[in-house]
Amino acid sequence: MRLMDDIKRYLGIFLCAAILSGSFMVPVSAASPATMKVDIIDYDPFPARIGEYVDVRVKIENTGYGRADAVSLRMDPGYPFALDSEKNAIKYIGILAPDSAAVHEFRLYVDENAKVGTGSVDVYYQVSEGEVWYKSSFKLNVGSSTFNSKGTMELTQIVCDPVVFMPGDTGTVSFVLSNTAKVSSVNMDAVDYDYNARVQSAMLKGVEGIDVTSKIYEGSGIIGPGDSITLSYNVGIADDVRDGTHYLDLSMVGNSHAYNNNWRIPVKVDSASVKVIPSKPLDIINGNGILEFDVANMHPNDLSSVSVKLSADGVTFSPEEYFVGSMRADELFTIEIKAKSDSELSSVPVTITVDYRNGINQHSNDVAVRELSIVTEGKKNNGALVSVAAILLFLFVPAVIFMKRRKQ
Repeated sequence: MRLMDDIKRYLGIFLCAAILSGSFMVPVSAASPATMKVDIIDYDPFPARIGEYVDVRVKIENTGYGRADAVSLRMDPGYPFALDSEKNAIKYIGILAPDSAAVHEFRLYVDENAKVGTGSVDVYYQVSEGEVWYKSSFKLNVGSSTFNSKGTMELTQIVCDPVVFMPGDTGTVSFVLSNTAKVSSVNMDAVDYDYNARVQSAMLKGVEGIDVTSKIYEGSGIIGPGDSITLSYNVGIADDVRDGTHYLDLSMVGNSHAYNNNWRIPVKVDSASVKVIPSKPLDIINGNGILEFDVANMHPNDLSSVSVKLSADGVTFSPEEYFVGSMRADELFTIEIKAKSDSELSSVPVTITVDYRNGINQHSNDVAVRELSIVTEGKKNNGALVSVAAILLFLFVPAVIFMKRRKQ
């Protein structure tokens, strides 16, 4: 019996050891799954040319801690792109160890009727056969025709309206693009070239806090030597955008791919507005008074339709709204407002509200709350007079009685 017990004990120990050793033999890829990252490295030509093929290089990288044993890539382009052959849609990569990557090139055709702008492609990857496909979407720039013209477009003017935006504003950003050529043609290597220029497309891209709501510009005309074209885009400023200068990206496709340009467009945002500062003590005597304020435009550019309103319980103001009008940057304007009150309180809070326009944008701000003193000096003087009269009467009556007795 003791022998049997020893056998059972050793058998149990062996089974436990086997189970524990098996638990430590789980593949690393199961304990730490692979994590994939997909990117389009580049594509050639850039931008993709209408009616031609474009080669797109896709990189898939294992950024996790586990090994992927059967990685596959699949390209699913949207219009105006199409695969050169459907059999080339899927590429089997195979094993990807941690911190390793693979690059595969897909060949796409750009539809001959495509427009200048952008097109999208979807890239899928699969970690092992039979599992789900994961999608990533990308945008590719699409160019257009190539012309032999030699005219060069330059950005010669930037105009923002309003000049400096406030948070929450909408407005426009306009550009003047000029053909800097001075002559109409040039002869190079026995070939005549004109000095016309073209803006086949121009796209303004927003940044965080500033949205561009206008569509991409697409043109088909020519700009002769010395001529120019003005492009305008609508923009919207977020309520929480920070003050400062923000840079938008303007991308232009010119005569050909060699004449493309990219510019950084500055857009200024400043939340400073109008200040209203009392220029003398805020008080009214015996229910009436005249209040005086300095109105200052603290914004970096002109404001229009500036007006000031005061409001307080138990107090009427005249005028109810003081219209200042247009104010230049840093301009100071002094105003006077009559106040009348029948309040029994010694002071009341006054709310100062300013309305103004920045470009097409209407703003209304409660710029300050001040204490208005209500002084009633007349009541003190009347009390004193009554006291004096009472004293005089008190002295006068005995004096009269005394004089009458003396006459008798």
